Amino acid sequence: MLPGAAVEPSRLAAYAGVCGFEAAGPLPITYPHVLGFPLAMRLMAGRGFPLPLPGLVHTRIAITRHRGIGPDDRPEISVHAAGLRPHRRGTEGTSVTEVRLDGELVWESDSTYLSRHARHPGAAGPPGAGTADTPSCGPSAERDAGRGVTAAPAPDDGPAAGTPPPDDGPPADSPAGDGPQRTVREDDGPAESTPAPEERARWRLDADLGRRYGAASGDGNPIHLYAATARAFGFPRAIAHGMWTFARCLAERDPRELRRAEGVFKAPVLLPGTVVHAGGRTDRAGGVFELRGTDGESRVHLTGRTATSARPS
Repeated sequence: MLPGAAVEPSRLAAYAGVCGFEAAGPLPITYPHVLGFPLAMRLMAGRGFPLPLPGLVHTRIAITRHRGIGPDDRPEISVHAAGLRPHRRGTEGTSVTEVRLDGELVWESDSTYLSRHARHPGAAGPPGAGTADTPSCGPSAERDAGRGVTAAPAPDDGPAAGTPPPDDGPPADSPAGDGPQRTVREDDGPAESTPAPEERARWRLDADLGRRYGAASGDGNPIHLYAATARAFGFPRAIAHGMWTFARCLAERDPRELRRAEGVFKAPVLLPGTVVHAGGRTDRAGGVFELRGTDGESRVHLTGRTATSARPS
């Protein structure tokens, strides 16, 4: 537990700048994840955590903001593990972060992480396991063995969660896309009944994006910093942080009004590169979004849903 977490104005300003949020007003909806990140890494690196930290892949995240948190507030932050579940590629675990002000729960998130390993024949998970519709799943190490967020370790935290195993790096022609991630099933995106998101913008991502976001967020995973350090983990170039892709998309969607946001990380975004941000609405209170490539196949890196009520429709 971290009592009285303080927000550094300069770091918050850098985070807002690199992600596209407004600098003034309540904290960005994703910023409590940054405040709780050191605790989450400590949890996942501890002996009591049931999955090995090296190679963990952040597959999805779900955030609920019950009310805004001001930059001068001093919230209490706690992180705990919330169980395991079988996955067709290994085992998923959930890391839950809770933020309280004066004892009131004001923000919470579930981060799902995948630990890949061989499974016995017939040991597939239950129907729907590992899909975007699964709430509260696993710690988020943003590696994207198919989903894209990479929760790298703090500078001296050792191997970052989300680092792909040596034999799992993306092909050399992987399109620009979010933090380490692997291809996932079709059912990991928004429900089929939702309208297809329409292109809203194209973003050119510079080679130093990972270093800028890493400095602002405290996530110094080497796969995001330089091509040379990323190649050691099987990537042809540095990849964007999965949580940056998620935050950048949310910054385009009336971020002060959002109460709920979910993201599924699908494929890595190589740096430098160009990505397409697409969005659509499900109803007056909800919407869907994607981050995809500009190549002919339009590879999808991230899918998500948002709502201005407690849960997306």
